[in-house]
Amino acid sequence: MQIHIGHIIHDELHRQGRTNQWLADQLSVDRSTIQRLFNKPSIDTHLLYRVSKVLGTDFFAYYSNYLNM
Repeated sequence: MQIHIGHIIHDELHRQGRTNQWLADQLSVDRSTIQRLFNKPSIDTHLLYRVSKVLGTDFFAYYSNYLNM
């Protein structure tokens, strides 16, 4: 199993009923940056931390859980 963090973030954002523009505004980036983020299988840890804080979701846990398999 491989983790595609961009897809996981996308799914969580939309599960919360939030838009790409909302996330872009929260992170102070362009909406196109968010779209590119969704296509990335991995991202910088600092960005992952910021996204985790904004969405209130521990995205690092997906990696931790994967290590314990």
